[in-house]
Amino acid sequence: MFMGEYQHQLDAKGRIIVPSKFRDELSEHFVITRGLDNCLFGYTIAEWQKIEEKLKTLPITKKDARKFMRLFFSGAVEVDLDKQGRINIPSHLREYAGLTKECVVIGVSSRIEIWDKAVWQTFYEETEEHYEEIAEELIDLDF
Repeated sequence: MFMGEYQHQLDAKGRIIVPSKFRDELSEHFVITRGLDNCLFGYTIAEWQKIEEKLKTLPITKKDARKFMRLFFSGAVEVDLDKQGRINIPSHLREYAGLTKECVVIGVSSRIEIWDKAVWQTFYEETEEHYEEIAEELIDLDF
């Protein structure tokens, strides 16, 4: 399971350090793609295969299903960790997520997300205000 929030910098070549706590779970080889809310999603190969199987069941006769699958899969790339624990994020994904120098890498259960720091801060501040309301609407949490 992935959890936590880590601040890292994108270097001039488009590389970012993957938090050490995530590296063992992700392995040396994993998939990143366009996420939602202007971030990138990162999945282990096993989790990616599960998602692919689920998405294959979407009806190609539905226009929104075709649109989503096209963007989700066309953006996907397999990345490899280098010896310093970095991955190279392709330019099309950096542009999609608006990644600049300052980034945030977060763990979200079965995936990681890579955010531009300013975009993450805006999302966090807007969402934090409604955190309890969102929880109440979604599920009955017994902590």
